[in-house]
Amino acid sequence: MKNQLCRIALSGLLATGLALGSAAAFAQDSPAPDASAQQPGGHMGHQPMTPDEQVARMTKRYNLSADQQAQIKPIVADAQQKMMALRQDSSMSRDDKMTKMMSIRQDSNTKIEAVLNDTQKQQFTQDQQRMQERMQQHGGGAPPAQ
Repeated sequence: MKNQLCRIALSGLLATGLALGSAAAFAQDSPAPDASAQQPGGHMGHQPMTPDEQVARMTKRYNLSADQQAQIKPIVADAQQKMMALRQDSSMSRDDKMTKMMSIRQDSNTKIEAVLNDTQKQQFTQDQQRMQERMQQHGGGAPPAQ
């Protein structure tokens, strides 16, 4: 039981970092990654990426159209706002927060996928799977977010 709670907590923390810097998986496969791409936003003392920065990274990775960028930016901004509010909510238990964070991330990914074309969606899904595998290798253990 304790191991399961630790896994949920770690998964939630990783999901938080992903929500604020979803480009970490994208940067690994990018042709010219920069130093900031190696650290997801919000992790290890780095500032979270703004929604504009996240959309810019996604645009580069998935070749988003202007229309797609306009649709994805509010999704990313909403997820970031919800995550920040959740972190400041002292009334919820840590486990409840982690569960909610994972839910926010899943919801955001579903909305983003709805905006992408088939090719982009396939790459996005592959990137999310790679990120999930890396989280599991680092002790996450949560089931893949689909």
